[in-house]
Amino acid sequence: MISPLVSIHPNAKIGKNVQIEPFTTIYGDVEIGDDTWIGTNVTIMDGARIGKSCKIFPGAVISAVPQDLKFSGEETTTEIGDFTTIRECVTINRGTVDRMTTSVGKNTLIMAYTHIAHDCIVGNNCVIANAVNMGGHVVIDDYAVIGGMSAIHQFVHIGMHAMVSGGSLVRKDVPPFVKAGREPLSYAGINSIGLKRRGFTTEQINQIQDVYRLLYLSKLNTSKALERIDNEIDGSEEKSSILGFIQNANRGIMRGYSSED
Repeated sequence: MISPLVSIHPNAKIGKNVQIEPFTTIYGDVEIGDDTWIGTNVTIMDGARIGKSCKIFPGAVISAVPQDLKFSGEETTTEIGDFTTIRECVTINRGTVDRMTTSVGKNTLIMAYTHIAHDCIVGNNCVIANAVNMGGHVVIDDYAVIGGMSAIHQFVHIGMHAMVSGGSLVRKDVPPFVKAGREPLSYAGINSIGLKRRGFTTEQINQIQDVYRLLYLSKLNTSKALERIDNEIDGSEEKSSILGFIQNANRGIMRGYSSED
C-alpha cells in the first residue's frame, strides 16, 4: 500500500494499513497512525505526529519549521488528531519554544490552501474552509467553523461553536456560540442552527441568546454587562464558558453590531 516512488526515512514510524501515494517525502522524526491515507506530493517533516484514519491530500506540507525569526531549531512537534482530513496544499508549521507544538484535533476538516502557523491550537470537530490564514499562537476551540479566505491575527482566540463569515479579518477574540461577520468583525447573532444540529436544547439556546443580548445589544460597557449577566441569568455550563472566555480575552473581544455602521 506504499508506492515504491515514495521517499521514507528509515526512522519514520508508519502504522498498519497506511497508504502512501507516489512522490511523497516522509522525514525521520515522524509518526503516522494506522489506516491513514497520504496522497501524492505530500511532504511530512520532522516532528509530525499524525493520528489514525487521517486523510492528507496532494501538495500538503506538514510540520515545516516555523516562519518565526525567533525560532532557533528547538525540537518541536505538529500533532494531528485521528480522523482529521487535510486537503490540498495545506501548510502546517511546527511549534516553537512558546508551546512546543502546533496541534489540530480529531475529526477536523482543514480545506485547501489553509495555513496554520506555529503554536496554533485547533480543536476537535472544527471546519476550516479554503485559504484561511492563521498567524502564530491562534487558538480555535471545538466545533468552530471558519469561512474561507479569512485571515486570523496572531494570538486570537475563537470560542467553541462559533461561526466566522468567509473573508473575515479576525483581529479580536470571538466568543463561543456566536456568528461573526461584517467589517470590522462584529457580533451577528448566535449560531443557533449549528447549536441545534449539535443537540443543544431550546432552553440552552435561549439562555445563550439572553447572555449576548446583555453583552452586545444593551448598550452597556463590557464590565457592566458582565455584572448584569452574572446577577440576572441563572448559572449554567454555557454561561460559565462565555464569562470565562471574555474574562480571559487578552486581545479583547470583537465589537457588537451597530446599525449606524
